[in-house]
Amino acid sequence: MTGYPETLTMQQRYQHLLTVISSQRFLQMQGLGNEVPFFICPYSPKDALEMAQMVGQLARKLEQQSIHVLKIDLYDLAVEILHARDIWERVLAVEQTTSKAELLELLQNVLDPERHLVPAIVRQMRQHSFDVMFISGVGEVFPYIRSHTLLNNLQSAAQNHSTVLFFPGAYTQSLETGASLDLFERLHDDKYYRAFNIYDFHV
Repeated sequence: MTGYPETLTMQQRYQHLLTVISSQRFLQMQGLGNEVPFFICPYSPKDALEMAQMVGQLARKLEQQSIHVLKIDLYDLAVEILHARDIWERVLAVEQTTSKAELLELLQNVLDPERHLVPAIVRQMRQHSFDVMFISGVGEVFPYIRSHTLLNNLQSAAQNHSTVLFFPGAYTQSLETGASLDLFERLHDDKYYRAFNIYDFHV
């Protein structure tokens, strides 16, 4: 089970997302059983370019319907944080001479979800009036930022806002193994169960 509808065309996926996200049931967070209003939109990594275009198209269409979207691109946000903390130039300077493990440790500390990343998202949430939040750029920030860690730390801050995480991989759920975010359909260690697969949500 991949967690995304392989049988649907990109246009059919777009139509499903538009129908769901523009519905009052989705926007008013109904039928979630007191769970946080987090939705995973999984897609095959090979569809990354098309999905990026779709996300932009979807946001524009929703805005035309007076549904305001706060778009968070994790890569852009990470670069902003590095610039704000005067670390960007340092990262570029040491990238060629530092081991991958040391660079990973440096960036994971600087982009720690609890101390830096989620507070940066919260600041954007406070600066904008919006109905739904889109989070993209997951693949670009791996392994410095892990999706399940981000979502765990974002729960309390975003519990009153429907949030869609566009995920390049599978969101698998089973009684045997629980739920996991399998990035690029290859990495199976990110356990996260408090989100809904948006393709399973109907209005």
